[in-house]
Amino acid sequence: MRNAASLSLPLDREALCRLRAGDRCLLTGPMYTLRDAGHLRLLEELSAEGALPYGLAGQTVFYAGPTPPAAGRPFGAVGPTTASRMDFAAPALYRAGVVATLGKGKRSEEVRRACAETGSVYLTAVGGAAAYLAKCVTSSRIIAYADLGTEALRRIEVVDLPVFVGIDVAGNTIFEA
Repeated sequence: MRNAASLSLPLDREALCRLRAGDRCLLTGPMYTLRDAGHLRLLEELSAEGALPYGLAGQTVFYAGPTPPAAGRPFGAVGPTTASRMDFAAPALYRAGVVATLGKGKRSEEVRRACAETGSVYLTAVGGAAAYLAKCVTSSRIIAYADLGTEALRRIEVVDLPVFVGIDVAGNTIFEA
């Protein structure tokens, strides 16, 4: 992706403050994958413990359900899931310390406000590019919820994963006309 900011994960609050809705970025470093069923479990654990488990504070959560390994890579494909399906959980996770989420599509007004209140961002990736995005993943390991299969919580390492800033820390969004 030409003219994209290269960002190291985990993202720090200073780096997040420099991002604007619509910015193109290349992400390198660790992030976590999690989808619908995993979010339900994570919210239960957050409620019971009062803090994010698994070292998720300060991290980026990628809404993805990767396919099995292929072509010598950790996944054959790993594409963004429709982010609005996780709108029920995102504000609580931002408030608990997740600094960024990554998916595809528009988010709710509540998520937009939570980004502004917590200084978090929503990143978006192009849907339909899952095989290409898998080439950016160098490793994967299941952290929790293995019984959920593709929806398990995984720690992955990425190199130059292309994304756009969908909602910035001020609550500006690319999804308004």
